[in-house]
Amino acid sequence: MEDNYAKAYREVIEILNFVPKESVDKIPQTMIDTFKAKMDQNYIFNVDINKSFEEQELLDETKAIFANIFRDYWATPYQKERIEAKEKYDRQKAEEEKRAQFNPDNIFKKKEVDSGIENNAQELNNNLPIEVKKEKFFEKIIIFFKKVFHIS
Repeated sequence: MEDNYAKAYREVIEILNFVPKESVDKIPQTMIDTFKAKMDQNYIFNVDINKSFEEQELLDETKAIFANIFRDYWATPYQKERIEAKEKYDRQKAEEEKRAQFNPDNIFKKKEVDSGIENNAQELNNNLPIEVKKEKFFEKIIIFFKKVFHIS
């Protein structure tokens, strides 16, 4: 698994060069210094000024960093409230899905249903006719001697 955060930091720094200074000044300088210190110096990323931010080909990590920067430093109080409400809703939804998937009561119910299916399959197998293989007399003699002389 490749560490994309160093590349994402490089993309963030390059994009911040095109963001108005008053917006960049809202971000703590320690955070910007961290991005600069940890960015991949060999990674080349160029911002296409003819494309909007949404149209840029960015790493998912870069988008996540900008989402956090927007929420923490650039968003109005109303936008912050809406973003936090959406994040809370998403966390609750994910928790409900996990609970539904890994609920111990449901796991045991599923096992009971599965064992019922297996019992039905065994009953069907018990009702099937059994093929009886008849051995010829000389085959019985050969098998007898193989057993006596321990030949497989």
